[in-house]
Order: sequence, then C-alpha cells, then structure tokens
Amino acid sequence: MALGLLGIPPLPFPAPPNSSQNPLPFTSRRAILFSPAALLPSLLAFPLPTHAALPQLQDHLLQEEDRTVSLFQETSPSVVYINDLELPKNPQAPSQQPMLIEDDNLKVKGTGSGFVWDKFGHIVTNYHVVSALATDNSGSQRCKVNLVDVKGNGIYKEAKIVGFDPEYDLAVLKVELEGHELKPIVFGTSRNLRVGQSCYAIGNPFGYEKTLTAGVISGLGREIPSPNGRAIRGAIQTDAAISAGNSGGPLVDSYGHVIGVNTATFTRKGTGMSSGVNFAIPIDTVVRTVPYLIVYGTPYSERF
Repeated sequence: MALGLLGIPPLPFPAPPNSSQNPLPFTSRRAILFSPAALLPSLLAFPLPTHAALPQLQDHLLQEEDRTVSLFQETSPSVVYINDLELPKNPQAPSQQPMLIEDDNLKVKGTGSGFVWDKFGHIVTNYHVVSALATDNSGSQRCKVNLVDVKGNGIYKEAKIVGFDPEYDLAVLKVELEGHELKPIVFGTSRNLRVGQSCYAIGNPFGYEKTLTAGVISGLGREIPSPNGRAIRGAIQTDAAISAGNSGGPLVDSYGHVIGVNTATFTRKGTGMSSGVNFAIPIDTVVRTVPYLIVYGTPYSERF
C-alpha cells in the first residue's frame, strides 16, 4: 500500500524451484512484504545539513556575499551618472545662443548611465541617452555628469560629446578633469559567455545613483532595434534588472569585468519597470566601435 502511494512498483522476486507444487514458506512471504519497506529509507534519505556542516555552509554564503560587495566597491567608481539638460531661452535676446547658468534653472530632459573608458576622461554611454545633445542645432542642450575620482572625490561637470554611432546605440563623451585621476573600468570579453552565468548591472535607475542589480545571462545572440531602426545583432539577454536610467551603464561578470553596455528592456506597460527581459550590447562590439568614435567622431562605416 505504501509503495503504491509513492508511485514505486513492487520489485519482482524469483520463485523457488517447484514453486507451483510447493507454496512459499512464511519467511519468503515476509521477505516479499518487508524488503520493499527496507528500501524506503534509502529512497527518502536526502542529505540534510548537519550541525557540523552548517558553519561551512554559512562561511560559503558569507564568501559569496563578500565577493559581491567587493565587486561593487571595485567597479562602481567607474560608473557615471548622466544628466541631459536644456537651457532656457533668453527672452531678452532670443537670437543669442543660450549660456550655461545655474542648474536650478535648467530643465532635465533625461538621465542615464555610463562608464569611464580611459584616464583621459572619455565616457561611454548609449546614443539614445545623449541623442538630444548629438542632434542639437540650437545650442540649448547640455550634458552634465556625476562621477568620482580615484580618491573618492565627487565631481559634477559638463561633458562634451566626442562621437556617436546610432547603429550600435553607442556614444562617447569627454570631461576635462585637470587635477583629478579617474578609474577606468576593467574590460572583459563577451566571446565566451554562457547562459546561466552570473552577471551584475550597475547604474542609476530612476535617478538612484550607483544601484547594483544581480542576475544571470538568460540568452545570447539576440537581436534588438537600434535608434536608427537597424538591428543590433548579438545582444546579451539578462534578467538583471535594467530600468529607466540604467541605459549606458556596464553589465559586468563575477570578476567585475565589463561584458556589455546595458541598453534596452521590455517594460510592463505604463510602469517603465523592467519585466526581466533586458539586453546589453556585447563589449566586444563596443571595443571595436569606440576607438573610431574617439579618433574620428563617427563610426568607420560612415567615413567611406
């Protein structure tokens, strides 16, 4: 009866010689009745942590936690908070180019994230984060960035756009920081990524600076639309939460090495919140594109 409830069929037992003439002795019947019951402990004996093993388990969890904390502490100084600003028009001299004034009088058009590319002040982000500045013909658009130097000093300065590539949704800013040394992000590779691998997104969702979210790589080789309508191929899919303000920030692996640029998410309608289906541009694509943007201001494909 108990075996039937467990869904385990009775085990066959060979019959002794001349079993048709000689009924089974009582001891054989007891074997048939109780031998399956003797299997139950082995079937149900799942290993449980003992009191001696609990400290080891706790130590392992603490090590994992410490590693994540260390990853954030090492990587977050390279992450930048980007503000897109619009200057108010001067009603007394509407024909004159607007001039940068106190931030209280500036209109915030959007926010995003980025990361320090090198010690020369180049910052990589998404094109759609700074598209208003990239296409500005009136001189009314500005971009300011929040970042820290290697000593932990907070800096808030205007950044200039150096180059952009809408086809890959990438842009490069530059900030002049005399007397300050920046900490460039550490580059990884997207060549050998595996589905199920841990990853972390660092950015500024909804204006909350230096936010860390964790997840796994959910898929590889995805195709997402770029700002100019073409397809970005080879995108990384992750369930690490990416929300408004995360765009342009780094997706890093368990070593804190950047493996992608957080770019897009499917959002729940009317909320702007991540649905768990998020995408990043692979870092190998970024590494091929950004040097051309720094030197020439445009991608290689647009110079010929």
